[in-house]
Amino acid sequence: MLIRMSTMLLKTLREEPADAEVPSHRLLLRAGYIRRAAPGGYTWLPLGKLVLDQVSRIIREEMAAIGGQEVAFPALLPREAYDISGRWTEYGDDIFTLKDRRGSDHLLAPTHEEMFTLLVQDMTSSYRDFPLILFQVQTKFRDEARPRAGLLRGREFLMKDAYSFDLSDQGLIEAYGKHRAAYQRIFERLGLEHTIVAAMSGAMGGSASEEFLAAADVGEDTFVGCTTCDYAANTEAVVTVAPAADTREHGPLTVHDTPETPTIGSLVDLANARALEGRTDWTAADTLKNVVVTVHHPGKDDELLVIGVPGDREVDLKRLDAVLSPARATMFDDFPSRPDLVRGYIGPQGIKVRYLADPRVAPGTAWLTGANEAGKHATSVVAGRDFTPDGTIEAAEVRAGDPCPRCGDGELTMRRGIEIAHIFQLGRRYTDVFKVDVLGADGKPVRPTMGSYGIGVSRAVASIAEQHHDERGIIWPDEVAPADVHVIGAGKDGQLQTALTLAAELEKAGLRVLVDDRPQLSPGVKFTDAELIGIPRCVVVGRRLSEGYAEVRDRRTGDRRDVLLTEVADALLG
Repeated sequence: MLIRMSTMLLKTLREEPADAEVPSHRLLLRAGYIRRAAPGGYTWLPLGKLVLDQVSRIIREEMAAIGGQEVAFPALLPREAYDISGRWTEYGDDIFTLKDRRGSDHLLAPTHEEMFTLLVQDMTSSYRDFPLILFQVQTKFRDEARPRAGLLRGREFLMKDAYSFDLSDQGLIEAYGKHRAAYQRIFERLGLEHTIVAAMSGAMGGSASEEFLAAADVGEDTFVGCTTCDYAANTEAVVTVAPAADTREHGPLTVHDTPETPTIGSLVDLANARALEGRTDWTAADTLKNVVVTVHHPGKDDELLVIGVPGDREVDLKRLDAVLSPARATMFDDFPSRPDLVRGYIGPQGIKVRYLADPRVAPGTAWLTGANEAGKHATSVVAGRDFTPDGTIEAAEVRAGDPCPRCGDGELTMRRGIEIAHIFQLGRRYTDVFKVDVLGADGKPVRPTMGSYGIGVSRAVASIAEQHHDERGIIWPDEVAPADVHVIGAGKDGQLQTALTLAAELEKAGLRVLVDDRPQLSPGVKFTDAELIGIPRCVVVGRRLSEGYAEVRDRRTGDRRDVLLTEVADALLG
């Protein structure tokens, strides 16, 4: 492959794009890889399409290596299958829906579990057809409320989704392991530093679930690791280390006048000033905060829910949504409509709303909390004696320094990451829905079990740019770069012609070559563009051409060396 920049559709930008929020968005726009077409939608320009194709190629190679067979479904799908699975309603406003000219409902697919399941139902009949791995690289659509960060959160994106079909739970475990290892190889080849973390399954369903997170300060996911063991998890999936039941004797519940204390801070200050229960060491952790949320169930009526957490912690809505999925929660603020819920003074004792508590609110623990009357709080409100939660819920924020839920000895550290892949052991959720059965070896019907394995292909491109750049531009890893070498004719006439001749020779040697043969531009502009575009190696035909030399530059290290023109190919291939 040889691409001449003089004829290429390419425009680099000197100024920072006004709407670019993160480095990958800024640099991919400036270097001429993508252009904004619509909110959350981008056009892949020639250079960007080359990178996208390289990432897709690597994924396809590793999927083929584990026996994956590629198919391609349409993105426009009829409603019926998603009604049967229940996800037409579950997805709610997150999907794009439309009607055809006959008035039939369709959607732009956000994912294709239903279609893969129906294909297997249609095309298989016997245990001899299994195990089976199918995958596609397909455009997906999500109606993001706030598309942002360029390719990292768009409404249209390229995704590789794969599905394994096995006839036993052990077969699913083995298929899951194959995909997990294949993903590790893929991200190693893509040059992505990543961490595999325990995750929530969410609307996908299933049991075991893990995310692959690319380390990045701009990542929307927060994940934890342990200082002692190898535990890692998305904060949404962290399980709280609950204390043992408190068996101590506590005094009776006592109500106190606590005017003008609607916040935890004001309540703690008053409790210490008045030495409630003879104490002056009250902290926020001794209080029980009760947060009211509205739970929006797809296709059902909204529900009011009160969540109790220790007062030194906030309710994390992302964790809460992960637990409630496919329902979602918003903070309740219409307190005039519920006079029984006194804002700032709510306690769990006697309220007539479903009440779920943090695991730290263990039986026997005593709390300072609201008395359900304006200007009043109560001490010695004991879980299991004065109130009994309807259940526990993982909704409180996770913090650095929390104990590790696996080993109990280490502390949790926190990092940010970009979700680049998610794998699930789906089990029989979808084969049950569509009643998929095949003939087993014993002549009896067997229901296949499924795994689901997704990679964000376009998101991977942005993630690579996030991890591989400097102040001058992108620095692509070798396997995903749009070319192997960037040849620059620094001047006009002889230098340009020699650059073209050298580029043709390098192509014949098996290299992918981008050559800057633009006669109207100065060497400085060409060098700036080369650093912005970020091809790993650059060959400059310039100042020492008369002596028979070209300069070979390494974009990553900055190393430069003069090489005889006749030896440039060997230097690059060696």
